[in-house]
Amino acid sequence: MQMFILNLTNIHSLLTISSSQAGTALVLVFVCAVCGTHSTCLYRACNLGASVVMSFLQVLTAEQQLQAANNDYNFDHPDAFDFSLLVHTLRKLKQGKSVKIPVYDFTTHGRQKEWKTVYGASVIIFEGIMLFADKELLKLLDMKIFVDTDSDIRLVRRLRRDITERGRDIEGVIKQYNKFVKPAFEQYIEPTMRLADIVVPRGGGNMVAIDLIVQHVHSQLEERKLRWDMAALASAHQAQPLPQTLSVLESTPQVRGMHTIIRNKETSRDEFIFYSKRLMRLLIERALSFLPSQVHIVQTPQGEDYEGRTFHGKRITGVSILRAGETMEPALRAVCKDVRIGKILIQTNQDTGEPELHYLRLPKDISEDHVILTDCTVSTGAAAMMAIRVLLDHDAQEDKILLVSLLMAEMGVHSVAYAFPQVKIITTAVDKKVNDLFHIIPGIGNFGDRYFGTNAPPDWSDDDMDEPSC
Repeated sequence: MQMFILNLTNIHSLLTISSSQAGTALVLVFVCAVCGTHSTCLYRACNLGASVVMSFLQVLTAEQQLQAANNDYNFDHPDAFDFSLLVHTLRKLKQGKSVKIPVYDFTTHGRQKEWKTVYGASVIIFEGIMLFADKELLKLLDMKIFVDTDSDIRLVRRLRRDITERGRDIEGVIKQYNKFVKPAFEQYIEPTMRLADIVVPRGGGNMVAIDLIVQHVHSQLEERKLRWDMAALASAHQAQPLPQTLSVLESTPQVRGMHTIIRNKETSRDEFIFYSKRLMRLLIERALSFLPSQVHIVQTPQGEDYEGRTFHGKRITGVSILRAGETMEPALRAVCKDVRIGKILIQTNQDTGEPELHYLRLPKDISEDHVILTDCTVSTGAAAMMAIRVLLDHDAQEDKILLVSLLMAEMGVHSVAYAFPQVKIITTAVDKKVNDLFHIIPGIGNFGDRYFGTNAPPDWSDDDMDEPSC
């Protein structure tokens, strides 16, 4: 039983979009199940996208391992499959969550030690002979396809696969086919044909049926698709008060003076870096004030008690949105001893105009951590929202995430706050406007290029320092 993750549109680009009800998450996934004989051929013929192939066979006991080695174990019985894990995995994928799934070794008849982390997609195809045998699994399927293939072709394909790919001898393959495969098909698989929405004769060779299936999948995607309409999003927030989850560093003469320097296009790179670092340090200190604390009494050198405060939480983890967000790491390390650091790289798909996750490195187990997510500028909020979605996928708690940015546009503040109402937003300043290219106005320019001394592309955006972002 296998799973194909089709990246027609990265699931993280189907992010939460501001709606009439603040905090409503909209993640839409189309799940297609392909059952019957040699249904893998149908998937390959559809050519919908890249695949990740896994197996959900049960873990065998020592006795069952011995039976499998002698071709005496029935892999074609419903009990051979781990339906509880399969249902749990599919439910998480439909929620847009990342999952860990087993990798099966068909030579040793066992799961490998390393499980693979898989992220969701807009289309998920589950393929396997017993997919329609579990009632809970059936409830999660949006489209059910049964592939019907002639029995002689089934036997020839099985012989070719098991001998060539799995190192088995012809006598053992035929023995297993007659003893288990053929009876199981007649008893468990063929009767489920009535549950299918579509029955495809001749499998991958039936191009008419394949074209119809592909067209239906694409039409369903178009109906469900949620695209970023930045102009509409910007106008929807006009004249609305800034959210209560936002905290702006007090605009003292000192802070105002540093902004004057770093916003000035004539400022040298050395001065830009120096005053940016000063602002970052103040900003991080401000962000730390929102972390939970508790009373802690210590004794001074004079022998007197002092009632102070101490951090009340498991850990603090910093995650930077590359590349500009990485410049805030030294300030975080300077004030948080032994802080764990992660990195996320988000770039825009030039064909779809949507943000995509290109690189991710997170510390292990951030489920109880307070996460400080850093990016130097946020205009539309698209990259920040995707980064938050990734953190949630890795079990971070929304109310323990702090988005920290040197400069934000009102549009980005509203977008993040509406999508993730429990995330705390901390910045040194909020500018009112975003232009047609989604640059913050009056803004600061391309922060990454000014900091690192590189040249920005003509269509750069404040949301992404490496590639233009939406």
